[in-house]
Amino acid sequence: MEGRLDIPLNGPSLNIVRQCGPALCDVLQSKFGCVATIDGVDFEGQQKKPTVAPEKRFEVQLHSDVRVSVWKGDLTNFQVDAVVNAANEYLQHHGGLASALATAGGPQIQKESDAYTRKHGVLKTGNAIVCDSGSLPCKKIIHAVGPRLSAYPNKYEVSQAEPLLQKAIISILNKVKESHLNTVAIPAISSGLFNYPLQECANTIVKTVKAYYEKSSGHRPKEIQFVNNDEPTVWEMERACHQILAHNKPKTYSQAAGSTHRSDAKSSTLTVQMGNVHLTLKKGNIEDQKTDVIVNTTQDRYLSGVISTALQKKAGFEMQQEMYTAQQSGCIIITQPYNLQCKAVYHVLFTGMEYGHNTALMVDFMMCSRAETHSFPHRDDIPGSRAPSPQISLSGPSNEATREAERWLHDLFKTNGTVTICNNFIQHFGEKEHLQLSRLMKKGISIAEIFDKSRASMVVKGNSAEDVVVAGLQVEAMLCNIQREFVREEERTMVVMSSQNVSFERKMVDQSTSEFKDILSAFKYTDLSIVKVDKVENAALKLLFNLKKRQLQCSTKQMFQRIPAQFCEMVSHIGFHAEYAPPDDPAYGEGIYFANTVKRAMEVWKEPYSEYVHFVEAEVLTGNSTGGKRGLILPPAMGTDPFTLYNSLSGPEISVVFSGYQALPKYIITCKIR
Repeated sequence: MEGRLDIPLNGPSLNIVRQCGPALCDVLQSKFGCVATIDGVDFEGQQKKPTVAPEKRFEVQLHSDVRVSVWKGDLTNFQVDAVVNAANEYLQHHGGLASALATAGGPQIQKESDAYTRKHGVLKTGNAIVCDSGSLPCKKIIHAVGPRLSAYPNKYEVSQAEPLLQKAIISILNKVKESHLNTVAIPAISSGLFNYPLQECANTIVKTVKAYYEKSSGHRPKEIQFVNNDEPTVWEMERACHQILAHNKPKTYSQAAGSTHRSDAKSSTLTVQMGNVHLTLKKGNIEDQKTDVIVNTTQDRYLSGVISTALQKKAGFEMQQEMYTAQQSGCIIITQPYNLQCKAVYHVLFTGMEYGHNTALMVDFMMCSRAETHSFPHRDDIPGSRAPSPQISLSGPSNEATREAERWLHDLFKTNGTVTICNNFIQHFGEKEHLQLSRLMKKGISIAEIFDKSRASMVVKGNSAEDVVVAGLQVEAMLCNIQREFVREEERTMVVMSSQNVSFERKMVDQSTSEFKDILSAFKYTDLSIVKVDKVENAALKLLFNLKKRQLQCSTKQMFQRIPAQFCEMVSHIGFHAEYAPPDDPAYGEGIYFANTVKRAMEVWKEPYSEYVHFVEAEVLTGNSTGGKRGLILPPAMGTDPFTLYNSLSGPEISVVFSGYQALPKYIITCKIR
């Protein structure tokens, strides 16, 4: 049952929302699945940019009499029948081009998008819809969802995303035909925040438009305009049009830009003698080195990141395939070099959990730069009516989700100079995120990263409570991005390992059924009352779990994990990971914890008071188990062979596994404390 709630804004809460409306909406969507609409608020940073005259760079007439052109210009003031917005599936226009168009178009843009998602659900990748353009100088706006890729996508990932980008462009052109539009401005969809490599993106878009109008019948527009406001994208779109439509091959943008810079530097070396060891510092590409061993670092068995991607590109995809099956010794996986000029590649798995922290580690950042502000749709009043009162309207998947979002907002707005964010995905922060932190904070704000007993948190402090909350919300938004990237990478791994698309359903269990009564019996001697039970169905996870079951040749155990509300969707989607629910005390190792009973789960995870408590009931494969102890990052060897390890660790009514595929989520159980 959908939950809806209006939260009035005044005083400090109004000032906070003025400064960080986009971040707040993103966090509410990510943590609670709630869509937030903000009314009656004049957002900071809404001054209009000076109008820049658009500049045409290329034009060609196709055989179908459709003209195709390339422009450098601003889509927010481009005068055509329709402009295309590169939207996300939730149609929440919070960043990049979407934010700019929603700001320029006024409140109608977001309101109409919200109405669509309430009625139809998310707009799936590859699809497009036509909406009114609000205050934009065009007749219509077409929202289209392109594929989202990881930060450093490899060739395989791009090849998987290409059909989805083609589908998005075809969906746009179909809407142009259905609406009888004559001119449409299309940006380089997916190339910005969605990380599609720019050259491949331009090629795919231009090829798709060409192929469409070679076959399409019925209404044809007069002109398709490729419009972008940054020089690299304009260059690539022009290059692609020359090569694909005009068969002329100018320099790529990178070639042109590179020709104005220094010539390629020769690799340089510096050698230092340390006893009998020669230490050489060498400048060059690691994938081109001739040596016995190349050492790579990676967060898991999926090779992502700059160095991993470069090595895999040179070695070939066979190295990635071996990574999924190779034996692991400690934190090292050894693979063949394939096309690399070495004898072996040592992959060091680093997840930020290896050291088994027993004492608190604190890193302080003192920020002095002024916070960046982002534009957000201005909620103008409807002509002829009173201005709306400042408020946040929440629409969630259930009453429980909406209530939890409301409580979280209430506690946040009442903050008195300190915001504490507990989330183990903090350990995935890299150089980019810490640079964002340094740019984010106003003078007088400090941030401490704390790692204690396998739990990560950030403490934001300052003299101004409002500034602290704004900073905390920006940190939460950064975590949302990290978590989305984590899900995408794990989903790609699951696709490769299971050869299935990853999708899931959560179906509410009827309280009159024996299925519900069986679950209810597990809560008999607790002070918890069950509000609802959702059954999780995920074919890819089930297949991987069954493969693991055959490998371990063991039976399953029904066990429980207490989990924060924000990770219930993730566990349904990609299964269990240690980041979701680290125990209060990792006394039996640094893995994924499960409890035999609900009562024991309440002891292992002593979360701060909340109106609702969430559990996952799972089938768990413990296999050959041995007693756990603090600091273990893997089970010990079963005998003299160091590569034959125990399958799990144990403590009193506790099991700890180190592979998420050893557990299958069956039910998400939402409870209230009596």
